[in-house]
This record gives sequence, C-alpha cells and structure tokens, in this order.
Amino acid sequence: MILVDDAGGEWPAIAHAPWHGCNLADFVMPFFLFIVGVSIALALKRIGNKFEAIKKVVLRTCKLLFWGLLLQGGFSHAPDRLTYGVDVNMMRLCGILQRIALSYLIVALVEIFTMDSRRENLSNGLFSIFKSYYWHWLVGATVLVIYLATLYGTYVPDWRFIVYDRDSILYGKTLSVLCGVRGKLDPPCNAVGYIDRQLLGLNHMYQHPAWKRSKACTYDSPYEGPLRKDAPSWCHAPFEPEGVLSSICAVLSTIIGVHFGHVILHFKGHSARLKHWISTGIALLVLGLTLHFTHLMPLNKQLYSFSYTCVTSGAAALVFSSFYALVDIWGWKYVFLPLKWIGMNAMLVYVMGAEGIFAGFINGWYFRNPSNTLTNWTREHVFIGVWHSRRVGVLLYVIFAEIFFWGLVAGAFHRFGIYWKL
Repeated sequence: MILVDDAGGEWPAIAHAPWHGCNLADFVMPFFLFIVGVSIALALKRIGNKFEAIKKVVLRTCKLLFWGLLLQGGFSHAPDRLTYGVDVNMMRLCGILQRIALSYLIVALVEIFTMDSRRENLSNGLFSIFKSYYWHWLVGATVLVIYLATLYGTYVPDWRFIVYDRDSILYGKTLSVLCGVRGKLDPPCNAVGYIDRQLLGLNHMYQHPAWKRSKACTYDSPYEGPLRKDAPSWCHAPFEPEGVLSSICAVLSTIIGVHFGHVILHFKGHSARLKHWISTGIALLVLGLTLHFTHLMPLNKQLYSFSYTCVTSGAAALVFSSFYALVDIWGWKYVFLPLKWIGMNAMLVYVMGAEGIFAGFINGWYFRNPSNTLTNWTREHVFIGVWHSRRVGVLLYVIFAEIFFWGLVAGAFHRFGIYWKL
C-alpha cells in the first residue's frame, strides 16, 4: 500500500486504474480482505465461549471503524499539511479500514454462529470442505445476488452536485449529470455511486476519485493533471471507492480467504493444501478474466465488480500458495522475516507509514520554509538527485526510505516483544 500510494503518482501502471482495468494498486484491498479471512479461520478455530468471541469481534470492529474515520475521514492532513481537524459536514464516512471492519464483522459472526453445525470430521470427497462450511457459501451467494440485483436493477436518475474543490474554476457552482438509465457501469450513472449519494450524501464521499485521471477528464491521463475545459460534468464530482454496495460485494473476498484458512485446518499434508489452493485460485482467475474479456462484466475496483473479485482473489490465492511453499515447505523463513515483522505490527506500519503520520511529524521540523524538511530533502537529493530521474528516485525512495525503514522498525518492535494489535 505504501508503494502504490507514494509512488503511484510517478508510475501510473501501479496506481489505481482510472475506471475499468486492474493495476497493481487495485490488488491491495482484496489482498487485505483475503488475509483477514484466513486469519479469522485460524483465530476462531476453537471457541470456548461464544459470547466472549462475539464481544471481541465487535470490539475489534469498533476499533477499525474509529481508526478509519480518524485517518481517512479528513481529520489528519499528514504528511504534507501541518494541520489537523475536519468539518464534520464534509467528513468522509467510508474508507479502507471501514470496509475491512464490515467484512471482518460479517464473516467472523458467520464463523462463530455456524461452529455447532459443522461436522467434526471431513470425508475424503473432493467437495467435502465446501459441504462442511456450506453456511459461508450461502452467505456469499446471498451477498452476490444482492450486489448483482442492485447493480443491474437499480434505476439511476439524473443528479446534481455542488463543486467543493477549491482549486477548481467551477468551485461553488452546481453541475448536472444526465442519467435516467438502469444497469450501466460507466462512471456517472452506475448504481454503486447512486446508492452512496443517497445513503452517505455527496459531502461525505471521496472528493478525489481515480476517474479524474481518465482520458475524458484530463489531457495528462493516466497521470494526474488539471481537468479539461471540455471535461464532462461528472469529472468534477465525488465518488466513493469504498462505498456501501461495493463493500457488500467485498465481503466475498473475505469469505474466499476464510475458506483458505479452513483448508489449513482440515488438510494436513502440504501437497493436499497446495493442490486445493492452486486449483481454486486458477479457477477464480479464469472465471474473472472470462467475464472481463467477454465484456459480460469488466474488472473494476471502484465498483468492486464480481469479475474483479474473482481475479484479485485468484491472484491472492496463488501468491499465498507461493509464500506457503517458500516458507513452510522449502524453509526460506529468514528471507521473509521483514514481511513477518511488518505483518505482526501491521497497524503500526499502516497508521505511521501508509497514512503518513510519522512523516507528518518529521515534516513538523523544517528549516525556514515548511517545504524544507528532512523527508523532502532526502527524497530530492539522496534519491532523485543521484539518479537524475524523478520517477526512479521516487520509486527507490519509497522502497528504501519507507518500506525498508518500516520493516526495520517493525523488526525492532518484534525484538522487544512490542506489537500494535487491534
């Protein structure tokens, strides 16, 4: 996440796709949700007291919601602006941690409440593990039906909005978007945006959506740039990439992840686990790519389309299988120790690194000019200046001065037994 957020501006191929398509950044959220599902299966494999388990799940969900609102709601302006505070009338209500909280809550509660209905011993049948956890798949099927029915069945009327971007020449003006359609997946007239506008309100949605980098909006596409004078009105509008309907579909990624966790618990041999994981991952990839290239449903992170769910979950399955083979079978544990340290202090790295709180603190100490800070000087002179290329310099800065740095910090925390857990 640090890589795609901080280097994506210079490398559009790793930033979020403006609309249809799937770049490197678009794999981050589904990978989060997938590994949350795996963790749920392992953490809740034995439940002594259901009430205590539910209480812990609800408490963790509330913590995720709190940090999500604090970090992405607009209160923190780190790392570039040395101020804090938010107009609650313009507070963003959704975000990464909020989506994780919803998926975690639903899947964890299903795991807890269906514990008694499972058979203790699985048969040797090919689909026995699916039968044992049929409640999870029923929930997943219900989620998918609700999502698809709403996405394609909701009528999207014309709508209007006020431009709140102070840098826009249209600031304060009211613009109209013509729709009056049903089942469209284009930026202005899809059901995902319509439902968010009705439930959240335009003020509480993300004000800088990725679609502003599309060719219809800017001549600098796929880079960020000023909006075209002839850009359609919707280019100036907000859109919530972690909205209500898309987050409902995102629950599927966590259900797939929890299935992979169940495989760890019930398949004892490495070979059996890998065969199941790899075959499932390939099947998901084939299904998702088929939906995309036949134009039945394009890959789209902003809508969290079903094809996107399949492709990203399939990719997560294969990456997970690769790490399992390298670490648990071939014993390459020391090579991946920094990843282990970061994983054990994921919230520390997310809050301080990915959300820029630590960089904001460092930027508070500047020499004469607020832009003359240690982080800016290091990036410009140690990396960009040495390589004489802004793109290469920024990429190396993010890899070594941010990701590698936080790996060492997490390692130090691990050495002293300090873990930032929710």
